[in-house]
Amino acid sequence: MRLSQLDHKRNSLPEHLELESLTSDLTQQRDLLVAAQTQESDAAREQVKAEQDVDQVRTRTTRDQARLDSGVGVSARDLANLQSELVSLAKRQANLEDVVLEVMERRESAQGRVAELGARVTALQGQADDATVRRDAALAAFEVDAAKVAKDRELIVASIPADLMALYEKIRAKQNGVGAAKLYQRRCEGCRLELDMAEVNEIRTAARNQVVRHENCGRILVRTADSGI
Repeated sequence: MRLSQLDHKRNSLPEHLELESLTSDLTQQRDLLVAAQTQESDAAREQVKAEQDVDQVRTRTTRDQARLDSGVGVSARDLANLQSELVSLAKRQANLEDVVLEVMERRESAQGRVAELGARVTALQGQADDATVRRDAALAAFEVDAAKVAKDRELIVASIPADLMALYEKIRAKQNGVGAAKLYQRRCEGCRLELDMAEVNEIRTAARNQVVRHENCGRILVRTADSGI
């Protein structure tokens, strides 16, 4: 029974639920971080492309302005075309620079999001690492206790008649690992039910070395001074 209790406590460690919750949060935050990093990366490529477009317009504007200023080989018709193109290039440049600013704002926002989510992931990972250390320490302590209980159990089993041990194991397999239970104040500590008077009287008259069982759950009842009979 003590081994079963240790197993239950080991499986019920609060660190198990804590780690489960932290792992779920970490997965969610990491997914959000990847999405933010992708947005930042996409915005970076957009910014490079938009800045290259602006540079191309500026280069063309510089070339046309130089040709216009030199006046060499420029006819009246060419002059009009150059002036018209410079106006168009100026509008085009202004529009592209607006695009660059808009992309830069989106990239900065994405970078801020990446930094925020990165900090969250780091913090959660730290909490998960701490919970893991605490869980592993608790499990190690349970292993020590379980080994001691198992050793003590071997000594006790060796002193119990084989037929009684076989009966105990049979009941234990049917009753969730608990084959025997303490009889306390006329109540079976295995199923937590109080014995009726007929059963109490029957146990009261039984020999001290006689194996008695609870009619309700079938467990072997361990009689003590606190049994109430």
